[in-house]
Amino acid sequence: MALLPFTRPSIDEATIAGVAEVLRSGWITSGPQVREFEAALSRLCGGRAVRTFCSGTAALEVGLRLAGIGPGHEVITSPLSWVATANVVLEVGARPVFADVDPRTRNIDLALAEAAVTPATRALIPVDLAGLPVDRDRLNDLARRRTLRVLEDAAQSFGASWNGRRLGAFGDFVAFSFHANKNVTTGEGGALVLPDASLAGVCEKLRLQGVTRSGEDGMEVDVLGGKWNLTDIAARIGLGQLARLEEFTARRRALARLYFERWDRVLGCELPVADFGNCNWHMFQVVLPERVARAGFIARMRELGVAAGVHYPAMHLFSLYRALGWREGQFPHAERIGRSIVTLPLFPAMADEDVERVCEAARKALA
Repeated sequence: MALLPFTRPSIDEATIAGVAEVLRSGWITSGPQVREFEAALSRLCGGRAVRTFCSGTAALEVGLRLAGIGPGHEVITSPLSWVATANVVLEVGARPVFADVDPRTRNIDLALAEAAVTPATRALIPVDLAGLPVDRDRLNDLARRRTLRVLEDAAQSFGASWNGRRLGAFGDFVAFSFHANKNVTTGEGGALVLPDASLAGVCEKLRLQGVTRSGEDGMEVDVLGGKWNLTDIAARIGLGQLARLEEFTARRRALARLYFERWDRVLGCELPVADFGNCNWHMFQVVLPERVARAGFIARMRELGVAAGVHYPAMHLFSLYRALGWREGQFPHAERIGRSIVTLPLFPAMADEDVERVCEAARKALA
């Protein structure tokens, strides 16, 4: 039996044909497809200004720059995320400060985040792990009371909502990712929702070397930018994906429900929060019992025809962050979860029977 991957993008033939048209057009870098994709994203985000990037990481970094974060500043975030979340803070010369996660939601504990605020704190980067939104009401209340900027790391939560409002349609800065494993993909890519449309021009400069063009031959550079623009090829994939966003989200939620119905509770694993209203179910993750060696579990699952992933180790334990003074024991919830969390297959093309296949493989692997 073929290996069941933990994720696989669903790209339809119309989208493939659309990419071929872009290739034949002769215009394959940023152009009309990018503008159309940004307009479609803006509509999804309630008309707010949205600019695209070559990655979600680039969107995060530009968001920090637009928020005025730099040397001497601190930014509070979760230690349980893809390491890019903290790396971008270092990239702008600021210091990432971690706060432990809530063991139930696996998202940053906002009470601990507030306790970590110092006079140097300028921003918060909450992370919606596996697509489960951080409590936006508490988050924005904290930001208002402590006069902090918020850069939502919504890389995993595109299509999710908070109490009936789509993420991206409200708040401060919101960064999305369209990486190959995300619910909506452009192959590689990202987007930044801006709190003020007047920032769009600076955003465009920052993503393309700080260049401003004028007239037929005018060019000026007045800020230090990067090379972070999205291509028309990627944007065309994104347009095809956006048309299926609701379909994808509904299917992911249905598959997640099946996991909850069929998972054997006797195995002793910690299941995620069963949120079918807000979460987009980017991933279905279980935390293994501490007695279980995760590497052995993943190897056994592969032998049984099921792939599993790790998202994510606690990043403050990486050498780069240990060198900044972070150490084991500071964030016990994130460390325990990071040692034992496993991502199981979840993607729209899965059949209902595939969920039973995963659950049965887990029963055998944990026997």
